[in-house]
Amino acid sequence: MMNITTTINGAEALIVVSGKLTVATSPDLESEVVNLPESVTSLDIDLTDLDYISSAGLRVLVSTQKLFEKRNGTMRILHPTNEVYDIFDMTGLSEIFTIER
Repeated sequence: MMNITTTINGAEALIVVSGKLTVATSPDLESEVVNLPESVTSLDIDLTDLDYISSAGLRVLVSTQKLFEKRNGTMRILHPTNEVYDIFDMTGLSEIFTIER
C-alpha cells in the first residue's frame, strides 16, 4: 500500500510518498513524476512516512534524478526514515541524491 500526494507551485513541486514503494507501487510514482509539467524544475520528494523501498523504487528515484538533470533542475529527497536512508547509503545513492534528513 502506498499513497502519493503531489503539490505544484509554479516551478516547484512536492511529492509526498508514504507506505511501501515496491515493484507493484513504483509505476504509480513514475507516472506521477512523468506527468509533472515541464515547467517544474525543482522537485522535492518527501519520504517521511515511507516504510520500505525496493530496488524498483530506487530505479524510479534514479530516473527522476536524471530527468531533472536534463531539465537543468533539482531534485531533493526529504526526511527519509533511518531504514530508507540506510538503503540509499548501502547502494551508494546517498552520494548521488541530495538528501535532507
